[in-house]
Amino acid sequence: MTAATTPTAATAATAATGKQTAGRQQSADPLAGVALDVDALIDDPATAIVVCCGSGGVGKTTTAAALGLRAAERGRKVVVLTIDPARRLAQSMGLTELDNTPRVVKDVAGPGELQAMMLDMKRTFDEVVLAHADPERARQIMENPFYQSLSSGFAGTQEYMAMEKLGQLQATGSWDLIVVDTPPSRSALDFLDAPNRLGSFLDGKLIRVLMAPAKVGGRSAMKFLNVGMTMFTGVLGKILGANVLQDVSTFVAAMDSMFGGFRERADRTYQLLQAPGTAFLVVAAPERDALREAAYFVDRLETDRMPLAGLVLNRVHRTGAPQLTAERALAAAETLEGDADTDSSDGGEAGGSAFAQESEVLAAGLLRLHADRVRTITHERRMRDRFVSIYPDVPLVEVPALAGDVHDLEGLREIGERLAAG
Repeated sequence: MTAATTPTAATAATAATGKQTAGRQQSADPLAGVALDVDALIDDPATAIVVCCGSGGVGKTTTAAALGLRAAERGRKVVVLTIDPARRLAQSMGLTELDNTPRVVKDVAGPGELQAMMLDMKRTFDEVVLAHADPERARQIMENPFYQSLSSGFAGTQEYMAMEKLGQLQATGSWDLIVVDTPPSRSALDFLDAPNRLGSFLDGKLIRVLMAPAKVGGRSAMKFLNVGMTMFTGVLGKILGANVLQDVSTFVAAMDSMFGGFRERADRTYQLLQAPGTAFLVVAAPERDALREAAYFVDRLETDRMPLAGLVLNRVHRTGAPQLTAERALAAAETLEGDADTDSSDGGEAGGSAFAQESEVLAAGLLRLHADRVRTITHERRMRDRFVSIYPDVPLVEVPALAGDVHDLEGLREIGERLAAG
């Protein structure tokens, strides 16, 4: 273990509670709760997987990429797996594209190594089929219309294949740390529920019902299949065309020998998420809806005994003049605007000048902008404090908002520094 990877806090998690103990420190702001020490988390060799989860639009992808880069530059061998359909990650890491194969990120300024990839859920599904079926059977499956719909757009497939890919990456042992950027979801529970749902679907009662006529054959089998499809049309949805029955029957017959493995792998990956070497980071913005979604995640992770490392509160606003309240700023702005109006009506003879008037108007505008910023900060702190009052033991780090978007490695480094500084 190099000096860069020496843990700076206690190791990762207690198996009895599933809670992360590494990365906690005393917060400078007593109202902000327990502070999250990000460097302690990513430096700890016991941390093998970091999962960034949360609602859409809160900066999960940027957070995952920044964590991966910082960990690599501090000496770890890291792969970042993104499931976000936006391709910002490739651009910020200087890659022309991301696909289902990890690609080395150049210009990492440190002793470690960083690779990145974007989940291709159909290709990942194809890899599962190719790994567990002979070539002819695999060809039949992948040419089947039902399989093509299932692998490309069936509800839960993306989340299930994300977990498949995570399991594949972890099984190779090629990386010290895997950072996962979870899919943007309508519900905070989709990411945890979908793999189990799809695994149950592929190894459950529906498949057994559909498998029976395929094995029996004949006209009575097709009649039985029609009954089964009538019962389960709510599950399949309107994703196939008129030949749905024949397509499903053929698919089930071809996949017969593979069904048991789907549920087994889903269960194994679920256990991997519960293991002490995994750390969940809930990412949120200081807004009511985002923090409500974050609260759902925290509750669910606690219920499922998964190791929660803490909350990353992104895009927090700050001011360089915290002692100047919004009320005082607005009062000063009104005074300056009144002076400017007086100077203008006096024609500049009461000691005023055009330059002085412009300066007073400009200063008044800046004061009003400051007042707006202070009100925003006050609102964000109120949202944060409400969350902390409910979850006082969840470590939290605030990441100040950048002036613009992140487009390159330097921007990711700055985000990483802000994550570490809190």
